Amino acid sequence: MAILVDENTKLLVQGITGSFGARHASLSLDYGTKLVAGVTPGKGGQNFADFVPIFDTVAQAVKETGATASAIFVPPPFAADAILEAVDAGVDLVVCITEGIPVMDMMRVKEAMKGAKSRLIGPNCPGLVTPGYGEKSHGGCRIGITPSQICKRGNVGVVSRSGTLTYEAVFQLTQLGYGQSTLVGIGGDPINGTSHLDVLQMFNEDPETEAIIMIGEIGGNAEVEAARWAKDHCKKPIAGFIAGATAPPGRRMGHAGAIVGGEEDTAQAKKRILAECGIAVSETPSDMAKTLLERWGK
Repeated sequence: MAILVDENTKLLVQGITGSFGARHASLSLDYGTKLVAGVTPGKGGQNFADFVPIFDTVAQAVKETGATASAIFVPPPFAADAILEAVDAGVDLVVCITEGIPVMDMMRVKEAMKGAKSRLIGPNCPGLVTPGYGEKSHGGCRIGITPSQICKRGNVGVVSRSGTLTYEAVFQLTQLGYGQSTLVGIGGDPINGTSHLDVLQMFNEDPETEAIIMIGEIGGNAEVEAARWAKDHCKKPIAGFIAGATAPPGRRMGHAGAIVGGEEDTAQAKKRILAECGIAVSETPSDMAKTLLERWGK
């Protein structure tokens, strides 16, 4: 079953005529994703890749194509409005790849999304992939920028704040012969739409997902919240990795949200709490898959 996206997901891309959006829209098409529309104001009536219609607004795209998910490749000053446009159009899943959105803009988005049916992944995230079967990725869906060639259909769910560490975990699993049900990059900004806990709960309920890798970093308490929930509610084996062990307190490292502000924000504290909650903790990023397999008994 996987989570969030599958072969039935109908994707539209906001910012499809920009170089970055166009490149990754093409890669998603090549992967087998059902890309049904693009949106760029002023470019309505044109086509992408000769057959994907481009619309001026998300509302028009949804009405004409039945799109259920949106990928946002829109510059930071306009990205918050792009998110809200997708939400207002009733898109089920909004995946915002854009990095550098002002925090105040995301506070406005968070408030406006209360009670909305849409789920936001990101911003500042690599997106998500439900791998397909075989060489042509039958049954798969790629939204965002994740390199699909490292993915393999299987039973391990991956959730991460870091794009590159997501790719590393997936590559390790695939090299060892273990595929993924879905991989979700939730992004590293201080205000985002979906948390580790949200994704863990979905993986826990997904019959296809048998084991989980959870990747976090310094800053905030999202990993701690997820670990404490998992201790009481999740019976599936989980391996965790926390980046930022050498980061000094008060200094941002990498992501905008990766800054130690409280006692449980440090890598050492998070690793300790994860271990106390029954999660196998990898000490280095090169051992994430191995750590999971040992915890899983494989």
